[in-house]
Amino acid sequence: MGLPNASADLSSEMEVDAFRRLFPLRYYERHLAESIRPDARRLGTARDTTVALGAVASADGSALVKIGSTTMLAAIKMEVMAPSTESPDEGCIAIDFHMPPICSPLVRPGRPAEAAPVVSKQLTDTILSSNMIDLKELSLVSGKAAWMAYLDIYCLDADGCLFDAALFAAVAALSHLQIPIVSLNDDGRIVTMSEEDEEGKSKKNPVNKEKRKLMLKSLPFSLTSILYKNYILADPTAEEESIMETLVTVVLDSSSRLVSFYKPGGSVLAYTSAVQDCVALTRQRVKELKQILDEAITGIEID
Repeated sequence: MGLPNASADLSSEMEVDAFRRLFPLRYYERHLAESIRPDARRLGTARDTTVALGAVASADGSALVKIGSTTMLAAIKMEVMAPSTESPDEGCIAIDFHMPPICSPLVRPGRPAEAAPVVSKQLTDTILSSNMIDLKELSLVSGKAAWMAYLDIYCLDADGCLFDAALFAAVAALSHLQIPIVSLNDDGRIVTMSEEDEEGKSKKNPVNKEKRKLMLKSLPFSLTSILYKNYILADPTAEEESIMETLVTVVLDSSSRLVSFYKPGGSVLAYTSAVQDCVALTRQRVKELKQILDEAITGIEID
């Protein structure tokens, strides 16, 4: 008795799916008129977000972040280097963003994703300009040795807002980072102490006596939104980004100070009122992300 209704429901679903594929913009406009999106989110609502610290055991700091389906894995490896003559009391941080073919059908094997170097530069500019890291904290011996922090972020699933997820993963990994113990060897060179050295109370002269956290301040968080007509869609999916191209990314620090503002493309002008609305949405998003990160850090400390 239920088969006719089931058949009708299936036919209706197929018609909706066909309409969505053939006329994606009209499909979205019907939802926008009701101030809702196809995934049932309100226009200004971001997707569910999670973070897991310590996702890579071999790294000095790591985090796995998911914003909706968008997934990022960030890992940090610390190495001792000779500081530059211009900054003898500072270390360095090198940030690289990777998009392997597994992350999206749009990324082809053997061909680097166009978005990867753009996101890498945006991440570097944002993290350094936010002053979240005092590079002098990475100094070991003035003019002789300092830390080089290699921060690699891998996109495992690219479903929109790549920069937002990558930045949150980077901040989370830096929050989880523990700077290794190093010592002076017989030649006067600084070397990283192994776990055996630590447990056996090595006779080498340690430069730093225990692992330590990196002191962070002014943590940057971001929210990308779409401007379409008189609508603002927060945290768009890849489908939404492909249909409505005008993106605006606002980066605020944990004290709600503006770090940067990006408008990479699109034909719609970013009017003052729209920018103010985007900043207000970002301010709320910063509170959400900070709470998520604080809870993850507290969970690690309790364990």
